[in-house]
Amino acid sequence: MATMVPRYDETGPIAPVDVSRPELWRDDRFAPLFARLREEDPVHHCPDSAFGPYWSVTRHQDVMHVEALPDLYSSSFRYGGITILGEGKPIWGEDLLPMFIAMDRPEHSGRRRAVAPAFTPSEMERLRGDVRRRTEEAIDALPLDTLFDWVDRVSIELTTQMLAILFGFPWDERRKLTTWSDWAGDLEAMLDPVRGRKRLDILWECSARFTQLWKARETAPPAGDLISMLVHSDATRDMTPQEYLGNLILLIVGGNDTTRNSMSALPVVNARWPGEWEKIAADPALIPNAAQELVRWQTPLAHMRRTATADTELGGKTIRAGDKVVLWYMSANRDESVFAEADRFVADRGNARRHLAFGFGIHRCVGARLAELQVATLIEVLRERRLRPVQAGAPERVPNCFVHGYRSLPARLVRV
Repeated sequence: MATMVPRYDETGPIAPVDVSRPELWRDDRFAPLFARLREEDPVHHCPDSAFGPYWSVTRHQDVMHVEALPDLYSSSFRYGGITILGEGKPIWGEDLLPMFIAMDRPEHSGRRRAVAPAFTPSEMERLRGDVRRRTEEAIDALPLDTLFDWVDRVSIELTTQMLAILFGFPWDERRKLTTWSDWAGDLEAMLDPVRGRKRLDILWECSARFTQLWKARETAPPAGDLISMLVHSDATRDMTPQEYLGNLILLIVGGNDTTRNSMSALPVVNARWPGEWEKIAADPALIPNAAQELVRWQTPLAHMRRTATADTELGGKTIRAGDKVVLWYMSANRDESVFAEADRFVADRGNARRHLAFGFGIHRCVGARLAELQVATLIEVLRERRLRPVQAGAPERVPNCFVHGYRSLPARLVRV
């Protein structure tokens, strides 16, 4: 007898829904399920998944509510951290990798302050000219009316260049940062003993290289790169190797995936809604808002996870201490009660800045300003050159429920 394969858009009374399944993200078929959950059961319990039982929080207001209560809904690695994977115990016998985003107050506050100076408004102004120059070089090197991989030639190249600058990382090794980021965010690899071991080996390779850089910065005067900031800060100079690697992974993934996958979405929205690019072409004042809308529409990190520290109520449901609570940013950013025609990219959307792709509250992405600058600069350079990138084939998507992005995307540059 043939095995019945459930339809992604099946109707009827809502049963336990597991939106963490990798095929939903690989095939870009999660939206109907999130729409049903927002409408019928916005705080939804899934009793069984590859990641264990968890609660799905799918509405914008409920995600903000949880984020606003960090003492009740913990981010700590000691309970399992910030992704749907993790039960507060080591994976494959290795130590946990603490990072400041996966810490609660007051521990979180000191670690975050150590790197925050790299992302101040004044620092963004200092970086603006360099971001502009490198973006121009990348775009000017692209072929016109010729098929190429937008992810490789634009998104990865621009983000790895920026990361190399932020870390003071050797320029000719910068593509290693992409490899390390991809493995760090691969939840499916962590479920597999063989690939999980390979992942840890690759991350410790990352650690070894950054340890060399740490030792070099220890004997040098304090500087503006992130490694130097960690070396010379009272809050971080005595980190264990696990803590150092954990914070590096956070900064690499945060700096790579958020910007990279937002940039990667630009040819997709241009192919679907060309009229929106015409709005941008006609009015450059729309560019900052369009950049925010691109981040909202793509939502490059699909979720963050919290763990309840006490029994509580959320959306009429009883959440027990120790329960895993998954905040689906992907769903919150498509909430029609907040964003009209939420599945569309709208360049002049009036409330695009209300998106939750960077989180909310004390854990809001420390590098959000830099991501916004990079995405807006890319749009600006393309507009000035009268170029529009358009999707020209099927993308290869990341098949997991954490990083919502693209491994490759065929595109063409067209003159407008």
